[in-house]
Amino acid sequence: MLFLFSINWGSVSGWWTPVCLLLGALYAWVMYRNPVNTSATVRNILAALRGLAVFIIAFLLVSPLVRSVSYQPQKPLVLIAQDNSESVKLFKSPGFDAQKFAADLAALKNTLGDGYDVREYNFDATLHDGLTNTYSGKQTDISAALHQLNDRFVNQNIGAVVMATDGLYNRGADPQYEAKDIRTNIYTIALGDTIPRRDLLIANVNYNKTAFLGNDFEIEVLTAAYQANGESIRLSVAQDGRSVLSQQIAVTNDAFRKAVPIKLSADAKGIHKFTISIAPVRNEVSVQNNTETIYVEVLDARQKILLLYNSPHPDITVIKQAIESNKNYELKTTRAAEAGAINWNDYSLVMLYQPAEGMAALAAKSRVPVWYMVGAQTDLNALNQVQKIVQIGANRQEMQEVFALQSAGFSLFTLSDSTLQKLAKFPPLLAPYGNYSSPANGTPLLKQKIGTVPTPYPLLSFGDESGRREAVMTAEGIWRWQLSEYQTYGSHHAVEELFTQCVQYLTANAGQQRFRVYPAKNVFDEGENILLNAELYNDALELVNTPDVRIDIKNEANKSYSFLFSRNGQSYQLDAGTLPAGEYSYTAGVKLGEKSMSAHGQFTVKALNQEARQSTANHQLLYAMAKQSGGEMLQPSQINRLADLLRKNETIKTVEYEDKHYTDLIDLKWVFVLILLLISTEWFMRKREGI
Repeated sequence: MLFLFSINWGSVSGWWTPVCLLLGALYAWVMYRNPVNTSATVRNILAALRGLAVFIIAFLLVSPLVRSVSYQPQKPLVLIAQDNSESVKLFKSPGFDAQKFAADLAALKNTLGDGYDVREYNFDATLHDGLTNTYSGKQTDISAALHQLNDRFVNQNIGAVVMATDGLYNRGADPQYEAKDIRTNIYTIALGDTIPRRDLLIANVNYNKTAFLGNDFEIEVLTAAYQANGESIRLSVAQDGRSVLSQQIAVTNDAFRKAVPIKLSADAKGIHKFTISIAPVRNEVSVQNNTETIYVEVLDARQKILLLYNSPHPDITVIKQAIESNKNYELKTTRAAEAGAINWNDYSLVMLYQPAEGMAALAAKSRVPVWYMVGAQTDLNALNQVQKIVQIGANRQEMQEVFALQSAGFSLFTLSDSTLQKLAKFPPLLAPYGNYSSPANGTPLLKQKIGTVPTPYPLLSFGDESGRREAVMTAEGIWRWQLSEYQTYGSHHAVEELFTQCVQYLTANAGQQRFRVYPAKNVFDEGENILLNAELYNDALELVNTPDVRIDIKNEANKSYSFLFSRNGQSYQLDAGTLPAGEYSYTAGVKLGEKSMSAHGQFTVKALNQEARQSTANHQLLYAMAKQSGGEMLQPSQINRLADLLRKNETIKTVEYEDKHYTDLIDLKWVFVLILLLISTEWFMRKREGI
């Protein structure tokens, strides 16, 4: 690293330097102009010491700056990303040795030598450090891997990206779009086999995760067959191990695809396992993609939710869509003027959108949980009287833009990390301008951020009034969130999850069940962490978490996993990690005082076989990615050429970064030491000469 420095001037002129020199010379001349009992040489040395010291002190008063410049060389980064998904192992090309290829890829770092900074990664659904030879990933997201690499090394000297993959992905966007954002050459190593081989498979299953007891529901199975013209697809469906359907489908060409609708009956409440399978045929390349398992929850009835409003607003449509995305809920919207004939007990939750005085008073008479949603038309005085979660003081009807800010320590229920990240990036809502206070019984999930300033003002807060759960949303404009999420992410998942989790918490009847244990979802994907929540209420229906809560989770073979819940806020949470695919039941226990309580439930871990759905590698994608970036596509047997290609690429070279730093000269300690040394030397010589 090269380091240089020089003197720079701030707001003053450099012409003060000769003035400082003149001042030092004048001072020395005044002190030593008259002859003393010493030689002229000693007087000149003393005068020089004093003049130099005075010059430095005067020069410091001018406040010059010292500019230091350092040059830091950075080697070109070579980022190696290896596909660790199951499809690489399942559908490898003839002669491909997975272990040898992983070793050859690892040897690239030594082959390139010290002139390159080689970083190694592997990816499936996400990016991981290091190379691997397991090829065990259940999902593939090439776009996410490129995005994470770009984020990690933004504004750094990326020389090249080496992607070793078969080009098959089942999550995320088209990798070509993400590759355009990486300003470097991409070299692809084409794994897998592009020659179609005989294979019968279930390409996809479309279905609703919930159905209602006594109703029929339909699933759509997309069957496919390659190089099997003239064969028959024998499709069968089993419910909880019992065969419910069998069907023959004739294959009419070598690239056959057909969507098969299947009608089933929801005849029993609970979570039901449906196994859809295709009988294998002779010389089939893989039978792992011949079976697909889905889980459908059969509900006894929908919970009814009432939304009252004074005047139309785009938020109302967004709220209805978000809540009814969960088939367990049915939302009815009604004008407040028509609320007189409503039987409140018919509903599990009442939502009051921008409540006026009469609307708020109606809800206050009922024991049904209430969700108040504040806006420009809200009667704030009436709102402050009927609930104690949030008190809003506003003297005039003015609105201000507020962003959502996650509240630390919220533990009533759990939102996924992706949803919390999206909420922080959403556009602002409109909240009444004024002062907000949140009494002790209010628990905020989201707080208001005004501009870039975090505030303690609640945006979405929950409370419990004598056993009745309540919530207050202090802003309007949810439609902005829905549009922003769809524009950025192409879905409404975050808004839907927010409303579903809020409604699930508000409608849970804690008054009848003092101890509740429930999973974050009924069906988890294989490899997903199992999250469970627990709530314990004392005799006053207050949340407590003093005693320990233990849980035993059992699989179908009666193998038991024991855990202890962690305390989080006023409730409990458990991250049980990942569990093998299968069906699980759990029993949790707690002792409050002298009373023992228990809770039971079940959940399912769904096996993923998405990697087996495509057997033909997509080398066309890899060629396009390399071509558009100026790189090249290679075969696994050509990996030894890669080092030479990187060395011959003139755009891959070491870059020096210049770092300029400005410091006041008076801040440098060595200047003080120099002044002290000059004055001390002069004093010592004067004493020695008897002056």
